[in-house]
Amino acid sequence: MSVLLLTLCLLVLGPACAQYHNNDHYDMGWINAYRQGFNFQCPHGEVLVAIRSYFSEQEGSDRLWSFECQPTPEGLGHPTDCWWDDINRAGMEWSSTCSRNGLVAGVQSKYFESVLDREWQFYCCYYERRCPYSCMKTTDVPDYFREEGEMVVPSYGYFIRGAQTTFSGVLRDRQWKYIICRMTDFDCDYENL
Repeated sequence: MSVLLLTLCLLVLGPACAQYHNNDHYDMGWINAYRQGFNFQCPHGEVLVAIRSYFSEQEGSDRLWSFECQPTPEGLGHPTDCWWDDINRAGMEWSSTCSRNGLVAGVQSKYFESVLDREWQFYCCYYERRCPYSCMKTTDVPDYFREEGEMVVPSYGYFIRGAQTTFSGVLRDRQWKYIICRMTDFDCDYENL
């Protein structure tokens, strides 16, 4: 009788357990584990074009992150200088646009258990004498705190120049608005438009 009961339990509970542990988000090519710092840089001459994240309250109110890069258009030339720009403090709101008209070509982050949040810093690259125009901010990514987030540049020829992020001390999560711009095909003398 106990073998029959055990078999019945496995038949009923087995699929439920499999559904619980078979989450699609495990196969997304994440660059970090929960509560782990990371440093991601695109290959030289490429910039970020897509960002994806997955939130887990059980894992320290942290997110897994995935980034995609793409070569810049030939007319933009090659980056003449790259650097790590401003850093934010964990638990604080943050707004950062690459200085010197730079484009985001990488991200680094460190997790802080004490505030259940991360510090962030963008890796920026300068394309000599090119200027941003037609800049805009995306809507909130994710739409609501604690949801999966995904942002892809709207089309080829748009670039991520920075982001503005808000932090909820109650929900222990961030929402992002990415700053997206086009770049001139001609030389210009302006900086930080």
